[in-house]
Amino acid sequence: MKQSKVVVLTGAGISAESGIPTFRDAGGLWEGYDVMEVATPEAWARNPKLVLDFYNQRRRQLREVVPNAGHQALVELEQWFDTVIITQNVDDLHERAGSSHIIHLHGELKKVRSTADPSLIYSWEKDLHWGDTCEKGSQLRPHIVWFGEVVPEITRAAREVSDADYLLIVGTSMQVYPAAGLVAHADPHTPIWYIDPNPQINYELEQMPHVTVVAEPASIGVPRVVQQLVESIRQ
Repeated sequence: MKQSKVVVLTGAGISAESGIPTFRDAGGLWEGYDVMEVATPEAWARNPKLVLDFYNQRRRQLREVVPNAGHQALVELEQWFDTVIITQNVDDLHERAGSSHIIHLHGELKKVRSTADPSLIYSWEKDLHWGDTCEKGSQLRPHIVWFGEVVPEITRAAREVSDADYLLIVGTSMQVYPAAGLVAHADPHTPIWYIDPNPQINYELEQMPHVTVVAEPASIGVPRVVQQLVESIRQ
């Protein structure tokens, strides 16, 4: 029998519980950095060493945090459902928790890519410096989708959402597009759970008739919803 499919959209809130700060909670500042000075193509062109330093700090910080109960509960879904996680986060906490099918909309901290050939992508654990180059001799940059850049994985993510039997939205403000617009690709009859301590219902969610709001942190709300889903198919 074909497994039912669960698609999970995750945002900064699920990783914040592990200790990764979010810039939106500080009015556009990320630990003292103006996001427009470190997360845009213009910032890279203007001051690449500052951008590299910013992401080096984020990469080091990632070594100090671990997945939380929210990440871990999503792993359990794979035992019972065809599970796809679409995340706006650039950390690797879903991978470290044990989830196996993850789409990173905004790139990955632990990867870098060539500035000359975007198809040249490398795993990268250490600091990235000015002068580190790809095999073609071009400078490497963080493998991050910056503000103003195209989101390469958005079409693939939309296909996954359109095929979902159940949709979970976890720890996201639902205000950042194009990711926030993915809900519109779901079948109107798809049951949706929106798990966030401060849920914000955007236009796309308002149009969906089967939305359950769980106003709790991911570490509490996700295990609760996962248990409900698992029990529903075990009965």
